[in-house]
Amino acid sequence: MRFREILRLTFINIRESKLKVFLTSLGVIVGAATIILVVAVGHGGEVQVQDEYKTLNAGSIHISVSTQAEMEDQMIGRMPGGGAGGSPGGSQERGPQAGNGGAAAGGGSFGGRSGGGFSAGGFPGFSRAQSSAISLSSSDVDDISNLVSGLSEISLYTTGTASVNGGLLEEESDYTVVGASADYLNMCNLELLEGDFITDDDESGKNKVAVIGYTLAQDIFGSAYAAYGDTLSIEGKTYEIIGVLNKMGSVSSGTSPDDSLFIPYSTASKYVYGRETEPQIMAVASDVSEVPDKISAIKEVLSEDHPNANFTVTDAGNALESATSSAKTLSMLLLAVAVLVFIVGGIGIMNVMFVSVKERTQEIGILKALGTSRHAILLEFLFEATFISVLGGVVGIAAGFALIPVVRLSGMTVEPLMESGIYAMIFAAGTGTIFGFYPAWKASRLTPIEALAQE
Repeated sequence: MRFREILRLTFINIRESKLKVFLTSLGVIVGAATIILVVAVGHGGEVQVQDEYKTLNAGSIHISVSTQAEMEDQMIGRMPGGGAGGSPGGSQERGPQAGNGGAAAGGGSFGGRSGGGFSAGGFPGFSRAQSSAISLSSSDVDDISNLVSGLSEISLYTTGTASVNGGLLEEESDYTVVGASADYLNMCNLELLEGDFITDDDESGKNKVAVIGYTLAQDIFGSAYAAYGDTLSIEGKTYEIIGVLNKMGSVSSGTSPDDSLFIPYSTASKYVYGRETEPQIMAVASDVSEVPDKISAIKEVLSEDHPNANFTVTDAGNALESATSSAKTLSMLLLAVAVLVFIVGGIGIMNVMFVSVKERTQEIGILKALGTSRHAILLEFLFEATFISVLGGVVGIAAGFALIPVVRLSGMTVEPLMESGIYAMIFAAGTGTIFGFYPAWKASRLTPIEALAQE
């Protein structure tokens, strides 16, 4: 039998069983649509992570004085039965959150301030007086800058909450206020929508100027553009808004530069936080691959300057890597679900093909009696199974892309990839070929006498 005739018989059988073909392909349709959606959801998760962490500088390192709770965790970790603890000289955390006051490990470094005291019990070697006296300063910045090579930028910053009033606010409200230097803009990859960021002159003169986040500007002034050039009150003192940040999105701590105010570090230390200022240091490694070495070197310098202190040193790159890895893991799990759906659909195709072989046994006997080879019989049934699967794949791909706008209505970040259509089609064709082979092989092995004798 010629190849063209095999295809003709295949299409005749499919055309005469439209409903059966549709029902048989349902599993593949669902599988193909699932692949389109899970790839879109998985890729959307990765895009969302990249968006949320876009203020991260992969080479940035954040240093803060460890809080009492952090040192308790470290002490428990070193006790018998506890987890791996940090060294006495400092601890290196690689989670998405770190440091004093819930500051993000990413470039944003926002959040409330935490207390710095110890409980009455305390820890061996650390007294309440020692803990309260320990604070990072410009001398620590100078020491790190001079003794640790390979740092492109380094500066002090502080973050916490303060009472803010002005604009459309009817009463004072607490918002995140970050005391930062002029370098903070580039170190955290922040972008200005309008105006300027804090300058060195603002820092040296303790000027009462502020840069406001996009969302906060909308909340207080009604629009981001209306905030520029206006004034607001922070802890009872008036600040001029010299800049408005572009919308940046959230960061790992759950807060965002969009919801924060930025003022000169010296101004924050003098007028906002006073003695409660909890300075932190941000440094940027010139070479991202050397970040672990720089962290070790920074710890060594700090342990020499403050032998009785415990410091939390974190790097932003690992936070992004961890979050991206989690998103990819989710994608793989979702893809595994889609593969299982295909397997179920393939089993359905196999069952239907066995039934089809049983129903057409006499047809097979006639074809064999006319001289049709086993190879031709196998191809006829195999083409039929593959066509059903490919047809289901095409319909499923179309359905998957059509459902993406519906999924977006749930608030999920969904980013479709055209490559997912190729993956779905490969799975569909493979499913029909693999699961249809055995029934086709069984049909080809029937003898003419055996086949014609079947009722």
